[in-house]
Amino acid sequence: MTEDMRIVMIGQAAFGESVLNTLVEHDENIVGVFCSPDKEGRPLDPIKTAARTHDIPVFQFKRMRNKEAIDAFKALNADLCVMAFVTDIVPDAILEAPTHGSIQYHPSLLPKHRGPSSINWPIIQGETKTGLSIFWPDKGLDTGPILLQKETEITADDTLGSVYFDRLFPMGVEAMAEAVKMVKEGTAPKIVQDESESTYEGWCQAEDVVVDWNKSVDEIYNLIRGSEPVPGAGSTYNGSKIQFYNVQKQSGDTGREPGTVFEVSDKGFLVAAAGGAILVGRVQPEGARKIMAPDWIASVNLKPGDKFGR
Repeated sequence: MTEDMRIVMIGQAAFGESVLNTLVEHDENIVGVFCSPDKEGRPLDPIKTAARTHDIPVFQFKRMRNKEAIDAFKALNADLCVMAFVTDIVPDAILEAPTHGSIQYHPSLLPKHRGPSSINWPIIQGETKTGLSIFWPDKGLDTGPILLQKETEITADDTLGSVYFDRLFPMGVEAMAEAVKMVKEGTAPKIVQDESESTYEGWCQAEDVVVDWNKSVDEIYNLIRGSEPVPGAGSTYNGSKIQFYNVQKQSGDTGREPGTVFEVSDKGFLVAAAGGAILVGRVQPEGARKIMAPDWIASVNLKPGDKFGR
């Protein structure tokens, strides 16, 4: 296969930027970058800034399904399309246009956890392993054949943030570069996903991560860390919403009603749950910025016996 395989990237944000920079470092021939339109009052997307730095043409369309976007893509005569953090629907006319098709990054071990919040849900569901997939997208949602996969542990202390930024992000950048190399060398497989193993979850949103203090301490702990930093799990206090961060789990029956504060300290506050307690180290009150729990404790005069969830 030719060494100057023509690659077009579709992507966004820091992950797309890092994949682009890495492919450029590997002397790949990037002939165009597609990203979302600029937003007034917001910084340029990092992938656009990186493309400009490398003198790579940038194309910005509100929807990749638009005829103008499809025509612009086809005009680049791509050999491969590389999709790095894509949230728009990319039509078949683009996916199938390159000589060797398109490849896409997905942060789960497909066919498990298809969908847009595939890092949150494994943590929330108490799984101890996740990973990433580079796959060949097709008409379905995250259903195309697998090119390669990488696994990583979910430790008892991991959050969404640590799993993504510490592992799935850097592993994903390297995996994308590895996948491009395999396509170039003609060694990239297309392994059909096992539909009997498939799962799908939608966006993990604020309403999905409201703490039910009657659930087990393990479930609550997983819910909070699986949504840190976004969308942020929480409860209510005196009728106002509050989100919890930097939490720890303590096992053992407290003998107190779930949702009840039974200890405050310079580390935070302990809230009773079924089979244990949650120590909260940082909070975000409704309409305010995140603050350390002791500062919030002082601001509302939180004391043992106070309750969340009401």
